[in-house]
Amino acid sequence: MGGLIATREPHGRRLAVALLLAACCIFGAESTQALAAAADQADLATARAQTLTQHLSAYGQVEPISLVQVRVVEPGTVGGLDVVPGSVVRAGQVLARLGGPRMQALLTAREQSLRSSKAREEGASRALDIARRQYADQLATQQMLDAAQSEVAVARAAVQTADAQFREAQNLRTVRAPVGGKVIDLRAADGEQATAGETLLALQPEGKLWVRAEYYGSDAALLHVGMQGRYQPVAGGRQIAVRLTAIFPALTPDGGLRVGFMATSPIASAAWMAGEWGTLSIAGPPRHMVAVPTSALILDRGRWWVLVHTSQGDKPQQVVPGPAHGWETAIASGVLPGQKVVVTDAFLRYHRGIARSYTPPD
Repeated sequence: MGGLIATREPHGRRLAVALLLAACCIFGAESTQALAAAADQADLATARAQTLTQHLSAYGQVEPISLVQVRVVEPGTVGGLDVVPGSVVRAGQVLARLGGPRMQALLTAREQSLRSSKAREEGASRALDIARRQYADQLATQQMLDAAQSEVAVARAAVQTADAQFREAQNLRTVRAPVGGKVIDLRAADGEQATAGETLLALQPEGKLWVRAEYYGSDAALLHVGMQGRYQPVAGGRQIAVRLTAIFPALTPDGGLRVGFMATSPIASAAWMAGEWGTLSIAGPPRHMVAVPTSALILDRGRWWVLVHTSQGDKPQQVVPGPAHGWETAIASGVLPGQKVVVTDAFLRYHRGIARSYTPPD
């Protein structure tokens, strides 16, 4: 008992052998050969053509498309800054106020300019009234009257300019949110002296999110703008329909192709959060392949083979496997539709005779 090893053969193979043995007892040699040929046919499968839609998958992260930098125009002391990273603000909301000597000096200078402009306007208006009376009494010429009217127009324009500058200085004291969104980065604090043009904080505008991902190898060559797909957050929840909107021209340091996807329809902010990761699945172009049973594939020295059945016997043929579906594997190249391949004990048949050519070392 110890010298025997029990082996299991495929059911179809045992049945074919049993029928063949029975045929040896009942029929003659010619009938036995026919049954043997039939048994061999039971070990074969016919490669068939099929069209597959390849799904390109990648891991991506939701990121802001752009950030809005909120800057101060004039120098001043920051105060009233009560937002923190993550705060949601509305458009026009007061974010901070600017004070201090510099801001006060600016307001004072603008106010003085406005007062000077108003005084000039008043003087020009009085001079115009005098010129009109003199013109009526024929004590002034038309040229003098026109000059007085021109001076009034210039003075009024100067007042409007000075008033706008004064109001601008007043508005500069208040820093407001230019758009609604979420505070991403805070770069100042109350009491800090801000210089002109300095960034106080960064805002992520509402709805300005997309998914950035990287594709590698042959999958990257199949991508083009406009492809449709689905994004599934790793945290769960419903899938989000996306569209490929951007392909970055340069490869990443690790050789990947970076792309961007945007949602095809408005979605709730709860289902689309910056920083989260998820899986992208895109339907690639249809590919015409040949399907064979997976049991026909043979791996030898890092390459894939099948045994193609011909009139001269079984011939090894190198193949390039594609995606597998159930018990079948698509073959990208190496097998033609209609060819018969060995599916039973293909690995053993491929390596038949290897024991005879192998000599154990002494």
